[in-house]
Amino acid sequence: MPGKDGTGPVGDGPARGRGRRIGPDGLVAASTGYCLCPNCGEKVKHVPGLPCTSVTCPKCQTMMIRE
Repeated sequence: MPGKDGTGPVGDGPARGRGRRIGPDGLVAASTGYCLCPNCGEKVKHVPGLPCTSVTCPKCQTMMIRE
């Protein structure tokens, strides 16, 4: 970082943060998909911000995984 003022090298632009998915229009991609039960195969819609591993299967009460 030249000058140690946080600007970084010339031409880099603003920092976006690691792991964020920015689309061409500048919006963050929505988290979609399903949570899947490895025991019985039940699928439930994934809720953004809620890990599938914290959801239990409505049929057999097993911890679900991300599809």
